[in-house]
Amino acid sequence: MARRRPKGRDINGILLLDKPIGMTSNAALQTVKRLFNASKAGHTGNLDPLATGLLPICFGEATKISGFLLDSDKRYIGTCKLGTRTSTADAEGEVVETRPLGNINERQVKAVLEDLTGQIEQVPPMYSAVKVNGTPLYKLAREGKEIERKSRRVTIYEINLLRLEGDELEIDLRCSKGTYVRTLAEDIGEALGCGAHLSALRRAASGPFELEHAVTLPGLEHLAESGFEALDELLLPIEDALADWPMVNMSKNTAYYLQQGQAVQVPKAPTSGWVRLHRDDGKFLGIGQILEDGRIAPKRLVKAAE
Repeated sequence: MARRRPKGRDINGILLLDKPIGMTSNAALQTVKRLFNASKAGHTGNLDPLATGLLPICFGEATKISGFLLDSDKRYIGTCKLGTRTSTADAEGEVVETRPLGNINERQVKAVLEDLTGQIEQVPPMYSAVKVNGTPLYKLAREGKEIERKSRRVTIYEINLLRLEGDELEIDLRCSKGTYVRTLAEDIGEALGCGAHLSALRRAASGPFELEHAVTLPGLEHLAESGFEALDELLLPIEDALADWPMVNMSKNTAYYLQQGQAVQVPKAPTSGWVRLHRDDGKFLGIGQILEDGRIAPKRLVKAAE
């Protein structure tokens, strides 16, 4: 039986989207996929509907490295509403507790933020996409159920106070993958003794990509009126997602064996870890991993380079 060819254009690359508020990440992905008439696309890390900001979207062969972007560090600008806790730890939930603010000052806030910097344990909120026995927690939460969740270790590299005005506290946060900023907002509120929830969130960076280079959906829709060529100019090369990885160049002959699935020896290559692979004519080949004997094993190769 012949395989059905996917509908749409076969394009490769990464688009940096500024996701609007009120839209799920999947809805944003499907809108972009339709505008590009792309046969294959995926996003690289869910943003809640109330969150805005950087959502890298991978097309075609770029989907092979989307998991590495998912695992990359992130940067957020978040606003905490002090004195009020909600059922979801963000502005979507119902208010479950209010407390007086007291005399909170910048010195107190900075001390709390410093205490929360480094490796910390977080318990995923019930209103999250984490699955337990195949069921997302948010589905259980909507049924009024609350179950025990295992804590996760995440890294908060840096939290800076941007603004403290009345009952609002704005932070600039750099963190590892899997960090729940909603949970962090609650922790900040508890440490200050007044409670808090996350009232706004904007992702400013994901891995090597920054929000300032992203395009909005209205901007994309306007550009689409000029045709696919105008849209395709926005696509970044796949290897840009791995800009901070060590690079290994190899001859066309060595690249041939690598692309047959064989581990290869490359002079002066790193001695351990993950590497991005290029042919010595500049063609990006994909991702490799250094084996114990020093050879490079192919892990994710892109067809575009063959």
